[in-house]
Amino acid sequence: MPKQEELLTTITQACQDKKARDIEVLDLRGKSSLTNYFVLASGTSTTQVAAIADEVEEKLQNLGLDPLHREGYSQARWIVLDYDTVIVHIFHREEREYYALERLWSPKEKKEEESHESN
Repeated sequence: MPKQEELLTTITQACQDKKARDIEVLDLRGKSSLTNYFVLASGTSTTQVAAIADEVEEKLQNLGLDPLHREGYSQARWIVLDYDTVIVHIFHREEREYYALERLWSPKEKKEEESHESN
């Protein structure tokens, strides 16, 4: 089993290899009992979203890891790959903007700053 840092690096590199946009790692330790990290990435087409997911799976299979669960391949608008301590979310650009997981999981201070900016 790879160390957490190697796992995150492998995932982000796989996303970069397929030209994913807006790659972000959210540290959820102490915030969620689901997982330690979310890795978020975007594609500009369903073909690219599926290709990014395939690349992540292939790179992690090379490390001996298979996802515990995968969801969303049939539509390829939001694919989720669950690797227990890391859950990978690969979005079509429009779904990424709509669901905005970054805002849901961002620190409280950031949310407060945004509310002050809008006043």
